[in-house]
Amino acid sequence: MTAIDGILDKALRGERLNLEDTIALFESDEVEKMGHAANTIMERMHPEPITTFVIGRNVNYTNVCDVYCRFCAFYRRPGSEEGYVLPDEVIFQKIQETIDVGGTEILMQGGTNPNLPFSYYTDLLKAIKQRFPDITMHSFSPAEIVKMKEVSDGLSLEEVVRQIHEAGLDSLPGGGAEILDDRTRRKISRLKGSWRDWMDVMQTAHRIGMNTTATMVIGFGESMEERALHLMRVRDAQDECLQNGYDSEGFLAFIPWTFQPDNTNLKRERQTPREYLKTVAISRIVLDNIKNIQSSWVTMGPEIGKLSLQYGCNDFGSTMIEENVVSSAGATYKVNIESILSIIREAGKIPAQRNTKYEILRTFDQSSQVEKDFVMQN
Repeated sequence: MTAIDGILDKALRGERLNLEDTIALFESDEVEKMGHAANTIMERMHPEPITTFVIGRNVNYTNVCDVYCRFCAFYRRPGSEEGYVLPDEVIFQKIQETIDVGGTEILMQGGTNPNLPFSYYTDLLKAIKQRFPDITMHSFSPAEIVKMKEVSDGLSLEEVVRQIHEAGLDSLPGGGAEILDDRTRRKISRLKGSWRDWMDVMQTAHRIGMNTTATMVIGFGESMEERALHLMRVRDAQDECLQNGYDSEGFLAFIPWTFQPDNTNLKRERQTPREYLKTVAISRIVLDNIKNIQSSWVTMGPEIGKLSLQYGCNDFGSTMIEENVVSSAGATYKVNIESILSIIREAGKIPAQRNTKYEILRTFDQSSQVEKDFVMQN
């Protein structure tokens, strides 16, 4: 029996792993053992053999950004001839197209554009909600919220989050977490802010009643201790939310993926699928207070996405009708709704469409006429 066996047994008994336990898991190569334990824990939390997905679209409303992350191939500097801000009518059209194929979620994200006033965001959200009251705006990132605060003429962070929520922002995605430790953040994105800045936005959102998600990107050259600290910090923030009785479930999901180095200014070795699957498994084992672990097929591809459903993932993420940020860095996997149904079934699971709150909207039975009608219409 190895030290890893003892740590996994501890987790399977329902005991919480500490930082040292988590570092040991990241340093181990016994990935299959971790995957088995993670799958067992996932099945306890989600006893039905269902894998969920959401029909959503990424809308990149601007590519202008003044943070200059070394790992980003998408942004353009302020003043660049290649910079853009989408006209409102184009955004409305993209939302309508999403609704037309049964979509329920818009992940609107862009750069930290210093030329957009705070009123741009509140006015745009109000206009979207006026036209599309049922669409869920799961949009922006903590870095974008911080930029809104900077251009808001002295509003506090809480007031900015409150106003953007009242204007129509339903949920806050976890983009920009990268690695929640400042040693690595200073190397890859000096202007993006500390890990504490990212977490302050999330905890503020939780306090005012918004749900969020959390992410982690591995492969920047971070240490195994930094990966473990990232999970501890997310778990601690979730504890605070759940124990203080906020009108929020906090982080509804955790989504790890690997750094995509192509076309960026940060040259690193691409992380292996095995390292990704290990990270997924450890996330499920350690984050005992977050219900959902989401597969990242956009970066890893459908086959590894399918395998991740045996390593602790219970959710297949979004159909990603449109995605420009990750694809700018060389990850160009595209999966349509029909393919998602097939991949989930091949993993031995029952596919189900959910909304942003992880509430199931429809289950796709093998012989369901509803499914056939749905695929034909879309």
